[in-house]
Amino acid sequence: MARWLLPENIADVLPSEARRIENLRRALLDLFRRFGYELVIPPLIEHLDSLLTGSGRELGGKTFQLVDQLSGRTLGVRADMTPQVARIDAHLLNRAGVTRLCYSGSALHARPSGIFASREPLQIGAELFGHTGIEADLEVVELMVRTLGEAHAGAVRIDLCHMGIVPALLAAFPDDEQALDSDVESLYALLLSKDQPALAERFGARASEPFARAILALPALYGTVGGAHGFGVIEAARRALPDIAAIRRALDELERLCASPTWGRFPAVTLSIDLADLRGYRYHNGVSFAAYVAGRADAVARGGRYDGVGRAFGRARAATGFSVELRELAGMLAPADPDPAIRAPWSDDPALAALIAELRAAGEVVVQVLPGHEEEQQEFSCDREIVQRQGSWQLSPLARTT
Repeated sequence: MARWLLPENIADVLPSEARRIENLRRALLDLFRRFGYELVIPPLIEHLDSLLTGSGRELGGKTFQLVDQLSGRTLGVRADMTPQVARIDAHLLNRAGVTRLCYSGSALHARPSGIFASREPLQIGAELFGHTGIEADLEVVELMVRTLGEAHAGAVRIDLCHMGIVPALLAAFPDDEQALDSDVESLYALLLSKDQPALAERFGARASEPFARAILALPALYGTVGGAHGFGVIEAARRALPDIAAIRRALDELERLCASPTWGRFPAVTLSIDLADLRGYRYHNGVSFAAYVAGRADAVARGGRYDGVGRAFGRARAATGFSVELRELAGMLAPADPDPAIRAPWSDDPALAALIAELRAAGEVVVQVLPGHEEEQQEFSCDREIVQRQGSWQLSPLARTT
């Protein structure tokens, strides 16, 4: 095997794609800042026990581990930046009120999350800490929608779920929870796949009738909000699920979120509810949301509530946020034309150097052509050139040859 071959699901980013990714990254960080989000840059590696503390525990199987040659302790390479941002909010900033933080950087996965997924995702996202009300959820969802707008995503469907429903069922029926024991993981997996026959076969006989009826109802509780259907999914859920206080609260939260006038500002957004979309159930514990666009089977952005984050660092905090994979998001953009540039000859003439410095200071791209490389291509489109006329260097439209 050639030594320069990269590991599976790891790839270089070449100039054209890199430019598209970087331009989008800058635009998104500017967008986040306009909403009041402050940029933080967590470290790529941490002590493993810190990296997997609290909400980061579910990332254990994805996290690369290595031994620190200085301390002998086990280190982890981050697989997700959100737990690190939560640590910064709870332990380092230690603010009493609302804190808005954003971030961007590479993560590393020991295993890919999908067949074609990169093991080095470029993650960008925003997190809002310190507010339990629906206002924080609406702000984060709006910011996610505007993020997709920067990538010209077009029509967007946002699926809402609530991660508190299944835990409320398990808590209300402790005998069923004990009977399921280690099969809880399988329960979530089958709910996520909406496999009602397998749910009935695997759990129907082992669970009490109210619990089994509720579990079998969840995969069918999905649909669009608005229009003739109104809040039909929520109404159906109130009829199909047990009248438990925690479930009532979860459905009330979804109803308030869907009823917000905020959605009227986004005519290209379709809102739907899917009570079996339980990805991230070990991390989120409230309203969760996933954004889908035409032509892509998987969600292009995900987020939701994870209240109580920071408890492991000594201070529990309400929290909600979202993240996207920047490389995938940039892939939705049409290929951009090469940036315009100015071609300059190679010369050590101080007058030419002064003119080039002046143009670059003004924001122009100036490419000095090395001798013998005049016809080579690059990631720029030179539409002007610097030429010497009557003893002075001048900027001129580039003469095109036919």
